[in-house]
Amino acid sequence: MKKSVKKIVSLGLCAALAAGGVATTVYALNEGEKTSGETEQSEQEASANEGQPGSSRGQESEKDETVYIFAGPDGAVQKILVSDWLSNPSGSQTLNDKTELTNVENVRGDEGYTMGSDGAFVWDAQGRDIYYQGNTEKELPVGLSVTYKLNGETVSPAELAGKSGRVTIRFDYTARQYEEVEIEGKKETIYVPFAMVTGVVLDNDIFTNVGVTNGKLINDGSRTVVVGAALPGLQEDLAISEDQFEIPDYLEISADAENFELGMTVTLASNELWNGIDTDQFGDMDGLSGSMEELADAMEQLTDGSSRLYDGLSELFEKSGELADGVEQLATGAEALKNGGEELDAGAAALQSGASELQEGLQTIAANNDSLNGGARQVFETLLSTAGTQLAAAGVEVPPLTVEGYADTLDAVIASLDADAVHEKALAAVTEAVEQQRSYIREQVTAAVREQVAAQVTAAVREQAHAQVTQAVRDTVEEQVVASVLQMDRASFQAAVESGAIDDTVQAGIEAAVGQQMQSDQILLAIQANTEEQMASETAQAAIAANTDAQMQSETVQATIDSNTEAQVQKAITENMESEEVQAQIAAAAEGVKAVAALKASLDDYNTFYMGLQTYTAGVSAAASGAGELKKGADELKDGTGQLSQGASELYDGVSELQNGIPALTDGVTQLRDGAGQLSDGIKEMDEKGIQKLIDAVDGDLERLITRLDAVGDVSRRYTNFSGVDEGTDGQVRFIYRTGSIE
Repeated sequence: MKKSVKKIVSLGLCAALAAGGVATTVYALNEGEKTSGETEQSEQEASANEGQPGSSRGQESEKDETVYIFAGPDGAVQKILVSDWLSNPSGSQTLNDKTELTNVENVRGDEGYTMGSDGAFVWDAQGRDIYYQGNTEKELPVGLSVTYKLNGETVSPAELAGKSGRVTIRFDYTARQYEEVEIEGKKETIYVPFAMVTGVVLDNDIFTNVGVTNGKLINDGSRTVVVGAALPGLQEDLAISEDQFEIPDYLEISADAENFELGMTVTLASNELWNGIDTDQFGDMDGLSGSMEELADAMEQLTDGSSRLYDGLSELFEKSGELADGVEQLATGAEALKNGGEELDAGAAALQSGASELQEGLQTIAANNDSLNGGARQVFETLLSTAGTQLAAAGVEVPPLTVEGYADTLDAVIASLDADAVHEKALAAVTEAVEQQRSYIREQVTAAVREQVAAQVTAAVREQAHAQVTQAVRDTVEEQVVASVLQMDRASFQAAVESGAIDDTVQAGIEAAVGQQMQSDQILLAIQANTEEQMASETAQAAIAANTDAQMQSETVQATIDSNTEAQVQKAITENMESEEVQAQIAAAAEGVKAVAALKASLDDYNTFYMGLQTYTAGVSAAASGAGELKKGADELKDGTGQLSQGASELYDGVSELQNGIPALTDGVTQLRDGAGQLSDGIKEMDEKGIQKLIDAVDGDLERLITRLDAVGDVSRRYTNFSGVDEGTDGQVRFIYRTGSIE
C-alpha cells in the first residue's frame, strides 16, 4: 500500500517538475532581477508576453488564464494581476466572457467590449483572439507564506537582512479551494490538487552548506538553484496517514549565510497535470486490486471461451459434410475471381494513366514554390525594414530586424523601454554629467568653507589684538592717574604697593579712577581705533592667512568639505532627475512599450501567414513526390492484376485438391476437438487453484485509494478558472507567485 502511494505521488511531482521548468526560469529571472519599484512594469510585461495555452485549441472559444501574485518577502499578497486569453479559432465577430476582474484592459489590440444584460462581457473580437488583464482582491485557492529563522530564532525579513549565521527559509502552502464530494456514501472534503513548484536562486558568495527538504539542488559553481515541489491538501484528499506516507506540503531550505541577501522567488501553482492524468492507469501501475479484477474477468472469459471452442469444434466435426459443399462453392467463386481479375486489370490501366497526369500537374505547381516563398519572404523583410525605420524615427535604436530574430529583438526593445529601465538609464546619465562637475562643485564648497574658517580665525585674532590694545591703554591710563594723584610714576607706585607703603583704600581709589577713565568714550574709541589699526597690519593679516591655511588642511575641515561636496552632488542629481525633461522620458516609456508590443503583434500575424505558406509549399512538394509514388504503385498494380488472373487459375486448381483432402480434414478436426476439451479442463483448474487465490490476496485498501484519486481528478477538472468563465467555454488556469527580495 505504502509503495503504491509513493508511486502515485512521485508521478505527480515528476509531472510538475517536467511541466514547470522552474530551475531555468528562476535562474533567468534572477539574472536580470529588478527592484521592488519595478512592480508596475513587471505587471505590464506579464500581460504583454503571456504564453500560449498548453492544450491545442478546438473550434470553440477557450479561456486561458494566468494569475500573477506580487507578494512581500513573507508571502503576504500585495497585488494580484490576472491575464486572460480568449481564443477565437472559428473567427467569430463577438466573444462572450464572464469575469470578476476590475480595471479590465485590452493589452494586445484596440477591440472593445459592451456589457450584456446578464452582466457578461461581449467583446467586439472582429475574428481575432482577445488578450486582456485586470485586478482582483479575491482570495487565492492556495495560500503561500514564507518564514525565516536565524540560528534557530524566528526573525522578520527586515531583521534578517545583512545578518550572518545558520538560516532556515520555509515555504508553507495552504490548500483553500475544495468541494464537498460523496465517497462511499459519506460527504468528504476534496481540495483542488494544486502542484506547487518553487524556485529560489542562492548566491554561493553568500550561502554555503545548503540543504533542502522536499526539493532538489542544482549548483553551477556561482549559484545554487533550489527547486521544491509540494502537493498541499493531497494528504487529506487521499485520507492517507502520515505514518504510512507523508505527502509534502512545504519547502524548507537551510544554509550558512554571510551578510544575508536574497533575490525574489518564484512559485508556480497548477492543477493542469491532474487534468491530463488518466486515473484508470493507477491500477495497472501496481498490478494489484484493479489488475486482479481484470484478471478475474479475463479468466472467466477464457474459461467460457475454451468451453465455446470445444463446442464449436464439435459442431465443425458434425458439419464436415457442409464443408465439402462449401469447397465446391469456393471453386465456383475462384472462377468468378478469375473473371474479375481481368476487369481489375483494365481499371488498373486507367488508374495508371490518371496518376501520370496528376504527377505532371503537381510538378508544375511545385515548380513555382521557390518564387512564392521568395516573394513572401521579400514582403516580410520589407515589413521588418519599415518597422525598423518607424522605431528609428521614434528614437529607438535597434539592430536590423530579421525574419528569424525579430521577435527576440523586439522583446529586448520592450524590456529596454521599461519605465524602471529608462529611469536607471536617465539616472546613470545624470550622475555621469554631475560627476564631471564634481571638481568645480568642490571648489565652490571649498571657497565657502574657507570664508567660514577665515571669519573664525579673524574673530580670534581680533579678540587677541583687542585684549593687547586694551591692556596697553590701561597701563597708560594708570600711569597718568598715579602721577596725578600720588605724584609718582607707575613703577614706583607698584613698588610701593608691593612694600605695603600704600594702603588698600588708596589702591582702591586708584583702581576706581582707572576703571572710570577706561569706560570713557574717548578711551573706548582709542582702543577700537588701535585694534583696527593692528588688524590692518601686515603682521595680523599674515597671521590670519597662515592660521586659515593651517585649519583648511586639517582632517576636520577636509571631512567637512568632502561631506558638503557629496551633498551638493546628490542634490544636483536629484534636481536633474526631477526635471521635466527626465520625467517626460520616463512617462513616454510606458507608451513606447504599448506601441512596440502592437508592432510586434502585427509582425507576428504576418509571420503566421508566412509559416503557413511554407507549410503549404512543402505540402505541394510532398504531394508531387507522392504522385510519383502513386504512378509507380499504379504501374505495380497493373503488373499485379496480371498475376492475380494467373493466381485465380491456380486457386481453382488448389480448391480441387482441397476437395480431394476433405477426408483427411475430418480426421484432423476430430483430434482438434479432443485437444480443446483437455484445454478447457486445464484452464478451469488453473482458475480455481491459482488465479482466484491470487485475487483474494490483494489488499482492498488500494481500491479505496483509487476511488479517492478518481474524486480528486474530477474536482481538479472542474476547477478551470479563477476570475470567471462563460458557460460552455473551456478554461485552464495557473498561478505564479513572486516574492520581493531582501536586501
